[in-house]
Amino acid sequence: MTAPSAGLGVAELLLEALPRLYAAQINAGKSTGTTLDPALLEVIGALGSALERGELELDLGGPAPAEVNASHWPQRHRQALTHSPLSTDAAQLNEAPEAPLVLVDDRLVRWRRWHQQLEGVMESLIHRARSPLPAIADPSQQRLALDRAAAAGLDQTQQGAVAAALHHGLVLLGGGPGTGKTSTVVQILAAQLSLQPALRIQLAAPTGKAAARLQQAIENGAGSLDPAVAIKLRRTPCSTLHRLLDSNGERFGRHRRHPLELDLLVVDEMSMVDLPLMEALLDALPAACRLVLVGDPAQLPPVGPGPVLLELQRPARLKALGEAAVQLTTTYRNHGAIAELANWLRGREGSDLHGIDLRGLASQLEGRPSSGNLSWQQANPVRGLPAALLEPLRRRQQQLASLAAAMASSSQPAHGASALLAALGEMLILTPVRRGRWGVEAIHQTLLGDAATAGPGAWPPGTPVLCCRNLPDLGLANGDLGVVVHRRGGERRLLFAAASGGPGRTAASAEAAASRDPLHADPASPERPSSEPRNQDNLRWLHPAQMAGAVEPALALTVHKAQGSEADTVIVLLPNPERDDPRLLYTALTRARHHALLITAPLT
Repeated sequence: MTAPSAGLGVAELLLEALPRLYAAQINAGKSTGTTLDPALLEVIGALGSALERGELELDLGGPAPAEVNASHWPQRHRQALTHSPLSTDAAQLNEAPEAPLVLVDDRLVRWRRWHQQLEGVMESLIHRARSPLPAIADPSQQRLALDRAAAAGLDQTQQGAVAAALHHGLVLLGGGPGTGKTSTVVQILAAQLSLQPALRIQLAAPTGKAAARLQQAIENGAGSLDPAVAIKLRRTPCSTLHRLLDSNGERFGRHRRHPLELDLLVVDEMSMVDLPLMEALLDALPAACRLVLVGDPAQLPPVGPGPVLLELQRPARLKALGEAAVQLTTTYRNHGAIAELANWLRGREGSDLHGIDLRGLASQLEGRPSSGNLSWQQANPVRGLPAALLEPLRRRQQQLASLAAAMASSSQPAHGASALLAALGEMLILTPVRRGRWGVEAIHQTLLGDAATAGPGAWPPGTPVLCCRNLPDLGLANGDLGVVVHRRGGERRLLFAAASGGPGRTAASAEAAASRDPLHADPASPERPSSEPRNQDNLRWLHPAQMAGAVEPALALTVHKAQGSEADTVIVLLPNPERDDPRLLYTALTRARHHALLITAPLT
């Protein structure tokens, strides 16, 4: 017997199942048989498609979704929801316990399960923010801590965030790139530690790359602090959220019956945190633990369902958070054309996200000096990958291969390991899509040939690799970036610098670790790889067979995969800008520290 729903998406499955599952409610209403109002079916289809994109709701006040009859939107669909037994008002949930659809404020349509989960998480976060902390010091000591933040160069808004963290159980710190979010977090932590030196603090982020960046930024920022506080801050553990919650891939080992033992948790890159992960974190967090949430609401929402940071940006939520919500707007770095275009894209936030305004984008890009930090070229995707991409990418491929070869031939691989890993952060190649002429797969096929799909054992030394799963047994997290290396005999290894928990580590400790594990040691047998990787500090030296199916080449990444990353130079491909979310281009451009090259299909 074949499953009729095999291969169907979420929307198709819902359209198939709901009339059968809710036949009794339909018959009890005005509908006859098991036939649903066509307008309601359209809503169900559109809501299912939205869920596949990670969105939990439809906005009846927004543009018509592709799945509905635009000429009837939204009046006919609101009417169908109002009269259907499958839908109920959010204020009357208890009166219609079987209704799977919820109408919120006569405007938003959600699935009941996600609505209840979302409202529960929002209520918990706002409760933390509005719960005053017990006084941790007398007013004069608190004033001294705030004076230190001012002396460190924080502006009035940033100082307000430091003060809020001393008085509220939760602080939401938002802002674009270069607005001083990390500097503010450093001073928040410094103020807390100066008043409570024994405070148990944890840093966390959604991915390995983001956790590594956060850890390094905090270590760098600690250099200006009082030495005693700086030492404590540099020893603050940093991990992915999944690692922190002791994920085994299916469930979390940390929860309300086995809570985290923390007094303060900082979560960076909140734009990547979805609703189920946030709920799991709150479930494991002691009620007395302070929470600092940091992120850029203009970035892409998470791949998973429920963009928590965007939900917190709703006016009603921000009003409920009060002074616990701090938005940084003054830019202190990343000036120039990148910042100007990023600000223009931020201005599109909340508008039609179904495509970029091509005329507006062209006007932003035309006439920019070649000496600026943003370059723009147009190319036709039909003609394949543009030379402006392939030439620097091939040079990068050769550079990484040379560094890998030098490392393999050296009798002291420590310096070579450090140089090779550092080189991974020099350039990012980003595209919105995996498939297509300008997709990730086409780039890897062009540069690696048939080896692109043959697995890590076939990739040449120097090839960047991306871990695509959480692998706690190997000390790796989803998003960790590594590189293919080889021994003198030519046998491959995958070298990772993982940020998977434990005390903070520096580049110097990575070099020391490499010196204790020369690549010339006896390898694990290819036929029977060791289940125990040779780990030193945060380095992982793994046989390719240990990572089969868990890594992919990373000469190019999708923009979603690159969230949480930064590089000196970023090349962004935009083959279909008229169909891309403006937040996608914003996220891609703001990965660049110094220079970005934007290659688009013709805009005119």
